[in-house]
Amino acid sequence: MIKVAPASVRRTVADRTEPPVGGRFVLGRHASLLVSAGVVSHTLWTSAAPALTYGLYAQEWHLTHTVTAGIFAIYPIGVVVMLVGFGGISDQIGRRATMLGGLFASLAGALLFAVAPDVSWVFGGRALMGIGVGLAASPSTAAILEFSSPKRAKSAALVTMGAQAIGFAAALLLGGALTEYGPWPTRLCFRVLALFLIVLLIGTWLLPRHTPGGATGDWRSRMPSVPRHVRRAFGVSSTAMVAAYTFGVLVLSLGGQVEHDLIGSPNALLNGAVLSLFPIVMGAIGIIARTLAPRVALIVGALISCSSMVLLILAVSLRDLVIYLLATAAAGGAYSLLFVGGLQMISAAAPERNRGGILAALYLLSYLSMGALALVLGAIATTRGLSFAVDLGAAAIILMNVATLVLATTPSTTSPSTAPPSGM
Repeated sequence: MIKVAPASVRRTVADRTEPPVGGRFVLGRHASLLVSAGVVSHTLWTSAAPALTYGLYAQEWHLTHTVTAGIFAIYPIGVVVMLVGFGGISDQIGRRATMLGGLFASLAGALLFAVAPDVSWVFGGRALMGIGVGLAASPSTAAILEFSSPKRAKSAALVTMGAQAIGFAAALLLGGALTEYGPWPTRLCFRVLALFLIVLLIGTWLLPRHTPGGATGDWRSRMPSVPRHVRRAFGVSSTAMVAAYTFGVLVLSLGGQVEHDLIGSPNALLNGAVLSLFPIVMGAIGIIARTLAPRVALIVGALISCSSMVLLILAVSLRDLVIYLLATAAAGGAYSLLFVGGLQMISAAAPERNRGGILAALYLLSYLSMGALALVLGAIATTRGLSFAVDLGAAAIILMNVATLVLATTPSTTSPSTAPPSGM
């Protein structure tokens, strides 16, 4: 799997992989793709890692819905801050260096969770995880595209979404088991996550030193930007991604309490298994999503997502677990269709030298909406009740799906002949 990189390996990524320094070992294309997918998976693992410990923190430290939602919200806020300041940095210093920085920050955050004596440490750990994901999300997605065959853009989108599903499911299933049956309920799952991050750091260190065309090695902050000819595709993709990502607020921020009310069980593994229906269906539907044209995937995904939100509202109001399971499964399928369709569309339109910044802008909007919605819904759940907060969150997601439908069904006004070539 690991070998000294010959010239043939160094040419695998757009002929711009630097030669090994001091004879260091370098991963080949397939191993590099696997490591990049691992970095993507850590973004959802770190996002979902505390989902099953929020209730334990609330009991131990007597926290309100507002505080637990704040713990969730500081994560996307950290992501947003890094995307605003450094969203395009991987286009300047390379994917590998940016991912290494992100993984180090995520590791520091996991270690704070693993030893947290009070809620302030949890806030600090969550902020560091947000910083790590803000640095690593767009370059790892771009790396998957660049380590994949140029003719397999759909496969690259599927690998990205599949990595997210695996990370999400691992956080919920493994985290649930360790939280329920492990010796340190609020700490062991984060120690396991820290070990995973250490393995990823080693793998990322061995990646080729690929830098996109036009990279300068400049470490100064780079805000994400979207070239004019890509903005139409970006608009469609961004509304789809925001609709997909904001459901994570309902699953991760409020979902644990919703499930506790519906299942009536304090068992973390059982609650995690129910929550994991979302990423399991997400991964399964991804196989179907890759066969669809991007616009078809977006339209079908938006319609299913709207249906899942209606089911969620009914489930919470009727306190019906079966309807809740249907809503979660439908939302997982919708996420897969929206994410894969949106990523395929933006990947086809984005030139490589701007790819990191464009993907960072996409993630920026997604995480910004997550953070804002988490804070608002947390405050509403505290003052007006959990059911009302879920209703408002579902309504907001339905509106984003309607916007996705409008943009996906409206013909583009930009003809291919007027768009600049990808190398410009």
